[in-house]
Amino acid sequence: MPERILIVEDEDIIRESLAFVLKKEGYFVEEAENGRVAYNKMLEESFDLVITDLEMPEMKGIELLEEIKKLNVQTSVIIITAFGSLDTAIVALRAGASDYLLKPIEFDELLFKLKRLFEVKSLLLENRLLRKEIQRQFDFENIVGKSPAIKKIYDIIQTVADTDTTVLISGKSGTGKELVARALHYNSKRKNKPLIAVNCGTITENLIESELFGHKRGAFTGAISDKEGLVKAADNGTLFLDEISELPLQLQVKLLRVLQEKEYTPVGSTSAISVNVRFIASTNRDLKEEVSAGRFREDLYYRLNIVEINLPSLKEREEDIPLLADHFLNKYRKEMNRSIKGIDPEAMRALMAYDWKGEIRELENIIERAVIFCKDDFISIKDLPQVFNSTNIVTDFSKLGSLEESVRKFEKDYIYKALESNNFDKEKTADVLCVGLSTLYRKLKELDIKA
Repeated sequence: MPERILIVEDEDIIRESLAFVLKKEGYFVEEAENGRVAYNKMLEESFDLVITDLEMPEMKGIELLEEIKKLNVQTSVIIITAFGSLDTAIVALRAGASDYLLKPIEFDELLFKLKRLFEVKSLLLENRLLRKEIQRQFDFENIVGKSPAIKKIYDIIQTVADTDTTVLISGKSGTGKELVARALHYNSKRKNKPLIAVNCGTITENLIESELFGHKRGAFTGAISDKEGLVKAADNGTLFLDEISELPLQLQVKLLRVLQEKEYTPVGSTSAISVNVRFIASTNRDLKEEVSAGRFREDLYYRLNIVEINLPSLKEREEDIPLLADHFLNKYRKEMNRSIKGIDPEAMRALMAYDWKGEIRELENIIERAVIFCKDDFISIKDLPQVFNSTNIVTDFSKLGSLEESVRKFEKDYIYKALESNNFDKEKTADVLCVGLSTLYRKLKELDIKA
């Protein structure tokens, strides 16, 4: 779709010449003989760019620029001015104009400026859309689950996200600690600044200090140039220290100084560097036990643990398993362009009864595998690994309650999820569940499902 340009010029020959050249280049062009006509046009339709003269009757170019900015539209403005009016052009640039052209207008110069302007606008738009997509992807509302345990997590994230408070996220591996860290960042005032994530357990002990704090040239063998560390890279943003318990003791002292003094010293330097970083840390270990064992500094533990978010295991939020399974099914059927409608009851019972030692990460992997192997409309037990065969599932029956209660709970969750997946269209849901509409209505009443 061609860019839309409005030319505002009281001299007919200049306006018409500009319109002719720009139309020939493929732009959509409209004309206005003064600022007032141009402003009225802008109230009725949108333009990507306004090219306007400064000196015109009824409304001058600088006034039109001010009115365009008040409309809060994404319209760029290029000012046309005579050589003797450069001071006014500078005022216009300060007021928000993108560029200016001197009379007599050089068409090659104009076309070059337009090309550059629209390329920059395209990149800025792409960047904004990408940021919005990232923020949408990591919005705390997209952390899947409706259990009391996960709702508590939502509340904490919503409360502390827009502060600079240091947060410690604890929980077993695979429970979604990095997802929570990203939700905290992308719902904070730092969301347009960097989020730097580093896994403290994957960097060797002799390199991690340099990775975090950087180094000066000649600080050690192989340091052939200065290097900026990850702490500096996260300046004005967020640094997520995953598996903080793996950080060596000697570096814990240095990290404590950054947290307390907001400054650090690169390896091989004697000069401190100030930074403005929000720290989020995570651990799958009990840091109190690590402190007692002498493997983690007590002062650093208390400095990190201003707010703790303890993520529940799947055992503590079993009612979320159908929601999570459906979430991952939606994700992978889109990625693989599959038309799988859902997960059948037997397979869902197997997923509910399974002991998820790998937590949510394991569940996601199982669903991805099932989408690959499923040849029917619904994922069945045969699409799951052999361990999910009903004869191999070990369940603690003492926690399940009566068979009637368990079946009722599963049926209620399953029907609600089917309704949700079909935008609460009851006829469509009945078709998917292979039941009559009257049967579905009866089940909604029996199970007290609010649809």
